[in-house]
Amino acid sequence: MSFSYRSETRELNDEARRLKAGSFVQLLDGVTHYELSNPSQDQTVVLVHGFSVPYFIYDPTFQFLSENNFRVLRYDLFGRGFSDRPDTKYNIDLFVRQLEDLLDTQHLTGSVSLIGLSMGGPITATFTARHPQRVEKLVLIDPAGARQLFLSKILRIAAAPVIGETILSLVGNGGIVRKIASDSLEGKLDKHFQERYLEQIQYKGFRHAILSTIRNHVLDSCIDIYRNVGSMKKPALLIWGRHDTIVPLSHSDDLRAAIPGIEFHIIEDCSHIPHYEKPAETNAMLLEFLRK
Repeated sequence: MSFSYRSETRELNDEARRLKAGSFVQLLDGVTHYELSNPSQDQTVVLVHGFSVPYFIYDPTFQFLSENNFRVLRYDLFGRGFSDRPDTKYNIDLFVRQLEDLLDTQHLTGSVSLIGLSMGGPITATFTARHPQRVEKLVLIDPAGARQLFLSKILRIAAAPVIGETILSLVGNGGIVRKIASDSLEGKLDKHFQERYLEQIQYKGFRHAILSTIRNHVLDSCIDIYRNVGSMKKPALLIWGRHDTIVPLSHSDDLRAAIPGIEFHIIEDCSHIPHYEKPAETNAMLLEFLRK
């Protein structure tokens, strides 16, 4: 993480975290920012976010499931939000280990239901494949990994060593926010969302984490992992936005073939984050599935 980005002006430390909402816990690879609701409830749902937007992307889902008496755990992946940005390889092993460690520190040793959004799909699926006894149900929302993603031109260039650092050093924080807005919500990000996203990318280590995640193939196809999960015949739900341009709806064909019998719903007039764009419709599907 030796490359210095002029747009990353803040140090993420105890002082920076002092007034932040949520809780913090020291795990094997660093401090993780998380929130846990209804700790006395029996049925646990864990929300795993995607490539760059931290756990606030689950605001509508977290509130809804908590109000419906689930114990709900959400957290920031390493390199995102207010979790540490360790100087390490951001690969699937790091993210799966983070989830395992977090569950252990919260004494959630029984089986849980996992919800994975976008890159959270490969993370939750890999966790399920490695720890099948710890997963009761799996929900995938516009998941990556069914096919090779067609990355944007900037991200494809950024995957190259040195060149990537140079490119990202020239892209200011405002440019990154605009890119997320155009890709995720067809440019319809509200001001509050943009402000929260902008805050977390000013801390040192964010761009390193993004580049390392791409270079260590977390966004690549992992169809064999999904097939492994499919062979377990666990209850599974797949939700996809009709107009997703980041992970196109056509990828769902491969996913459904890999996990036979998975329950499948398309959300109309919706792009990459249907639980955020159409919370009422998506929440109803989640509630029915989790209560079965």
